[in-house]
Amino acid sequence: MDRKPIEVQVRTTNDWFGQFAASASGWLGSKWAFAGAGFVIVLWAAMGPLFRFSDTWQLVINTDTTIVTFLMVFLIQNTQNRDARAINLKLNELIRAIDKARDQMIDIENLSDLELDELQAKYEKIKAECESRPRKANSGKVGDVND
Repeated sequence: MDRKPIEVQVRTTNDWFGQFAASASGWLGSKWAFAGAGFVIVLWAAMGPLFRFSDTWQLVINTDTTIVTFLMVFLIQNTQNRDARAINLKLNELIRAIDKARDQMIDIENLSDLELDELQAKYEKIKAECESRPRKANSGKVGDVND
């Protein structure tokens, strides 16, 4: 029986860091990792009287949490990048598959900020035009667009 978290089982990648990041984020995002981190904090706090709540005692937890946080940023960013790329590819496929969709929207994540600003202004204008139109009377159907 495979004991890996489902996130690790589902996510596969070919590069070693991608595999490591998927595996690590699956494990580190689990309830057991959270419980383990909580246990470490409780253990550290319990050792406070033994070390007379010294600066060194405080420095240990500060250093450890800083290092862990620093490394986790890279793991999280890697998984976020992969997820964003997959979502963009799915959206591109939906745009391609719908006849009335505008193909120009495919890969817009690669446009410059200026080009994205122009597109946003265009769609804000379309939204304003839609909002200024008189609304049709509600047909009373459940799920009607005007509900």
